[in-house]
Amino acid sequence: MMNIDNLDELIKMALREDIGDGDHSTLACIPPTARGTAKMVAKQDGILCGAEVGERVFKIVDNNLNVTLLKHDGDAIFKGEIVMTIEGPSGSILTAERTALNFMQRLSGIATETRRMVAMLKGLNTQLLDTRKTTPNMRLLEKYAVKCGGGTNHRIGLYDMVMLKDNHIDFAGGIEAAIDRTNDYLKAKGKDLRIEIEVRNPDELQRVLNHGGVHRIMLDNFDTTTLRKAVRCIDHRYETEASGGITEKTLREYAETGVDFISVGALTHHIKSLDLSLVKK
Repeated sequence: MMNIDNLDELIKMALREDIGDGDHSTLACIPPTARGTAKMVAKQDGILCGAEVGERVFKIVDNNLNVTLLKHDGDAIFKGEIVMTIEGPSGSILTAERTALNFMQRLSGIATETRRMVAMLKGLNTQLLDTRKTTPNMRLLEKYAVKCGGGTNHRIGLYDMVMLKDNHIDFAGGIEAAIDRTNDYLKAKGKDLRIEIEVRNPDELQRVLNHGGVHRIMLDNFDTTTLRKAVRCIDHRYETEASGGITEKTLREYAETGVDFISVGALTHHIKSLDLSLVKK
C-alpha cells in the first residue's frame, strides 16, 4: 500500500498542468450527461506500479467515477490483460485519462526494469539500490516503484543519510577532515545518521580504513578485479557499495565480487515507460 503524504498535491499539480482552463476537446463534443465505461489494458508484459495513483487521479477529477483495480502494484501483467476499469461520467474519464496513464506508465516502467535487473542477481547476496537521480517532485513515487520491482531504496534525500562524495572530500580538505567534521557536526546537532564515503582508488580506500568513522564505503568506478580486492580488504568491517558505469551487461560480474550493494542511477532516470492504454469498454 502506498503512503505518500503529498500525493494528492502532486496529482493536482499534474492535472492543472494538463487541463489549464478546461479540457476543451471533451467539453466540445461530449454531453455533460453522457456516461460510459473504460478499461485500462496492458500493451506489453511488465510489472505494474502506480495503480493506486491512477485510481486517485480519476477520483480527484470526479469523485463520481467508480474505479475497479483488477491488478495491483507489484503484480506481473501481460499484454492484453485489463488492469482497471472506470465507470461514470464519460467526460471525466477522458479528462483524467492522460494524467493517470503518465503516472502509471512511468512507474510501471521503473518497476519492470528493476525486477529484470534484480533477477540478474538471483542466488547472490548483493542488493540493487536506486539513487537520487529522479524526476523532480516524483522521487517518492519513483523510489516506491523501485521497491515494487524488488529493489532497495538508498537514501531518500540529503537529509536522511550522510554521503561524502568526491566534491565534499575535496572541498573539506581531504578524507580525514571530511569524516571528522561530519562526526563532529552530527554529534553537535544530536543527529543519528549513517555515514557513507566515496573512494576513487585503493589509496583512498586505505586512508578510510586507517581512519574509520564511517558505516559504508562506496567504491566508485572500480573495475571488477580491483573491486574484488577492495571487498576482501574491507573484510566486512564496513558495508560496501559499488557504483559508476555498471550496466546490465556487467551487473552480475560486479555482484559476484561479494559487494553488499550496487547502486544504479539508470533505474529511475533512464528507463522506458511501460505501454498501457485506456479504451472504451
